[in-house]
Amino acid sequence: MKPRQSDPRKLDVAAAAAESLALDGRWPLAGFERLDEGAPIGSDGIERGGDVRWAARGQQRPVAGGEPEIWLQLTAQARVWCECQRCLQPVAIDLDVARALRFVADEATAEALDAESEDDVLALPRWLDLHSLVEDELLLALPLVPMHVECPTRPPMSVENTSEDEVSARAPHPFAVLAGLKRSHKR
Repeated sequence: MKPRQSDPRKLDVAAAAAESLALDGRWPLAGFERLDEGAPIGSDGIERGGDVRWAARGQQRPVAGGEPEIWLQLTAQARVWCECQRCLQPVAIDLDVARALRFVADEATAEALDAESEDDVLALPRWLDLHSLVEDELLLALPLVPMHVECPTRPPMSVENTSEDEVSARAPHPFAVLAGLKRSHKR
C-alpha cells in the first residue's frame, strides 16, 4: 500500500505516526514572519532571503500492555539575520533544530507528563500546522544575545576606540559633586 500524501500545513499526526509517514521540504524564510523580521535586503546590501529546510517523520512506539505512543521527529535548518548586540551590525545565525515530540490525548495528560518527563509532550491536535511548529522551534533555537564571534567593526562605544584622556574629559569624576559640596560647606 502506497502511503498517502499529506499536507504539512494540516497534518493528521496520529495517521502520520500509524503510517510512519515522512515529509520534507523547503519553505522560503520570508514566509516565517516572526523569524524573518521583514526586509529581504538590509541597508548594508546583504540579501537576507533563503529557505528553511525541514523534515518530519511520524512514529508509533510500542508500549507494553497499552496503546502505542505517538511521536513526531522534527528537524529544521535555516540561516537567519539578527542584529549583533556588540557592534549593532547584521550577523548571520545558523539554526539547526532536531526535536522528538510526543503527542498524548489531552492537555491535562500532556501537562502531567511534561512535568515529570524530559520528553517534549504536546496534546494531540486534530490537525497540526507543521509550518507554525517549525517556526516555533526555530524561534526557540535563536540565541538570547546574537553576536559575531569577531565583530567586523569595533563597537561605537568601545573602550578600545577611546583614549584615557577622552574618557576622563567626557565623564565627570564620581566624587566631583561631593568635593564641591565639601568646599561650599567649609565657607
